[in-house]
Amino acid sequence: MTTTDRPLAIAATGLRKAHGDKTVLDGIDFRVPAGTVFSLLGPNGAGKTTAVNILSTLIRADAGQASIAGHDLVAEAQAVRAAIGVTGQFSAVDGLITGEENMLLMADLHHLSRAEGKRVSAQLLERFDLVEAAKKPASTYSGGMKRRLDIAMTLVGGPRIIFLDEPTTGLDPRSRHNMWGIIRELVTDGVTVFLTTQYLEEADELADRIAVLNNGGIVAEGSAEELKRLVPGGHVRLRFSDPHAYERAAAALRETTRDDDALTLQIPSDGSQRELRAVLDWLDAAGVEADELSVHTPDLDDVFFALTGSNQPAEALR
Repeated sequence: MTTTDRPLAIAATGLRKAHGDKTVLDGIDFRVPAGTVFSLLGPNGAGKTTAVNILSTLIRADAGQASIAGHDLVAEAQAVRAAIGVTGQFSAVDGLITGEENMLLMADLHHLSRAEGKRVSAQLLERFDLVEAAKKPASTYSGGMKRRLDIAMTLVGGPRIIFLDEPTTGLDPRSRHNMWGIIRELVTDGVTVFLTTQYLEEADELADRIAVLNNGGIVAEGSAEELKRLVPGGHVRLRFSDPHAYERAAAALRETTRDDDALTLQIPSDGSQRELRAVLDWLDAAGVEADELSVHTPDLDDVFFALTGSNQPAEALR
């Protein structure tokens, strides 16, 4: 089943929200098929957390409509809350009690019986590799362990839709990659993930679809590859060791940018097979062989800079 054939887990139309005279969300729309990862990205202050807070019923939109798991966001708010889990930027873990006690407390909040709460907690602690630390105060956990416990607590109620608001902020690269594995496992199990992140690589790795939020509106939406194709700058790079071959290639190829010191040529290209074949055909016709050929396409950093006009470094985008 393709993502377009799946039922919608989240659908929003015309969501608006203002704080005083500042419009944070200016009528945004999006649709998230069940069992996929949807990532909302944008510069700091773009309104991503506001969108999560609206969709998770923490605050109300000024205008617009949304449905979560088939329930109207406003009219069936309680049913929406029962269907979702939320992990925010800041951990909900209580450091004064053990990991196991945090889990059992969450089970109580979900009105699970004592026996069921213990069973579910034990399963999740094992799944998230927290069994050895379960009896230790959560204050002794590393950042990655706290994040794993946070998500485990979110899963106690068995939500089919999870909002992850910058879940890997502050984690070291190893812990971040471990968290990516957890998110992939959730999606494999059929869970829908609505992800905001400050790491562009994270969205590139995880998201089926990405929406770029800027100045209150969604300025682009698509897969990572579709977004990359919106931005110019892709090229084929040819390197030569023979100066004569370099000159013949430069004469044969169109629209090349030369680097005479490095003996390299750069040809604009979208990276498609058709364009790559054309470059090779031109080289064959000229009787020239490059020592090295590489294809370079814009990455999500380029997309952000182009679509948001942000001059922040990529890792500072939120």
